[in-house]
Amino acid sequence: MSSDSSSWARALVQISPYTFAAIGIAVSIGVSVLGAAWGIFITGSSLIGASIKAPRITSKNLISVIFCEAVAIYGVIVAIILQTKLESVPASQMYAPESLRAGYAIFASGLIVGFANLVCGVCVGVIGSSCALADAQNSSLFVKILVIEIFGSALGLFGVIVGIIMSAQATWPARA
Repeated sequence: MSSDSSSWARALVQISPYTFAAIGIAVSIGVSVLGAAWGIFITGSSLIGASIKAPRITSKNLISVIFCEAVAIYGVIVAIILQTKLESVPASQMYAPESLRAGYAIFASGLIVGFANLVCGVCVGVIGSSCALADAQNSSLFVKILVIEIFGSALGLFGVIVGIIMSAQATWPARA
């Protein structure tokens, strides 16, 4: 059993840190956009269905779709920040501990931001759906549920903050 774990550890160390960093950047933007699309799907379908009963809610409840789209923008912003963290290093220092640490930090940052925004997109989508359905029944509920939707949107910002803090650890070795 110990040889299996060492072969996994060996395999992870032999993968280029740039590969880990690139995967982290891709996950950050890709999964964030997936979360935004999922939230827009949930909110949009309820909004269209509820607007049949009360057409007045259509323009007012588009704010829920905008909140979902903000989740994708969070992913794009972090992907740009993470992309600026990439630096070229000499081949002799490609697998230096500092290079591995930088690659893993960018990878972990991308994962955290991507999956936090996936959950945030679904959360905002479900709350936006509830907001549209409640507003169709009673227009006085719109602002109350919108406040809850703002708190749900803050989940994505928390992921962005944690991702930025983690990416600050990404320092590549200096060129000789």
